[in-house]
Amino acid sequence: MTARRLAGTDLAARIRADVAERAAARRDAGRPARLVIVTATDDEASAWYVRSIASAAGKAGLDCDVDDLGTAATAAAIADRLAALSADPAVDGVMLQTPLPPGVALADVSGAIDPAKDVDGANPLSLGRLATGLPAYAPATAAAVVALLEEYAVGLAGSRAVVVGRSAVVGKPLAHLLLDRDATVTVCHSRTRDLAAVASTADVLVAAVGRTHLVTPEHVRPGAVVVDVGTNPTPDGGLAGDVDPAVAEVAAALTPVPGGVGPVTTALLLKNVVD
Repeated sequence: MTARRLAGTDLAARIRADVAERAAARRDAGRPARLVIVTATDDEASAWYVRSIASAAGKAGLDCDVDDLGTAATAAAIADRLAALSADPAVDGVMLQTPLPPGVALADVSGAIDPAKDVDGANPLSLGRLATGLPAYAPATAAAVVALLEEYAVGLAGSRAVVVGRSAVVGKPLAHLLLDRDATVTVCHSRTRDLAAVASTADVLVAAVGRTHLVTPEHVRPGAVVVDVGTNPTPDGGLAGDVDPAVAEVAAALTPVPGGVGPVTTALLLKNVVD
């Protein structure tokens, strides 16, 4: 078996085309849509992601500013900046990029983002609304996983979905999005006993832990659909996923890295800004 390749480039292109049309209308009306990304890290994978967002925003006709507070930024400084941007009527979307400086937790500062401008679903209020079925911006990566599965008509209702990773930016919100589509969801993490045994029960397996090639063929049920959220930098400057390439010989379908979830994530983030 050789897995079908679930690329996200075509879906992302359609989303970006719609965003560009709506952004042009905003610009013609007198004020372009504007996203501000706040960073406080020197992590290279994070920097690559921020550069890709800024580039995509420019191509779609959105203004995008990167506000780098530096790796020594305190929780108070980050929260104050997020609050100021949230109050600025010239800013439509506010995004806080992780990781954060040592000693600063996402929960310490993300509440300073106004949920109405929380385009990447970082504020705990956004996650709470998502969990209870109320309107909210979901973290773009989690939303991209579901959008990609729907693009390829992967049936979720009644399926068994296993999410490897329980972060507040992917694993937890993704679990809620999958539950909303009537999947039966298991979330795995570093304390899960016999990860391979649990993961291999999945019809849909999502790897979102940030560990290169953690998921191997023994983790995958033959014929399963595997979504790789990992974007791990390689020594040659490329990117590697959380899923070992050998999984392609077991799975029915597999998202590539790069070119899978990533392009859709960026496109949905820009859509949220225009929305």
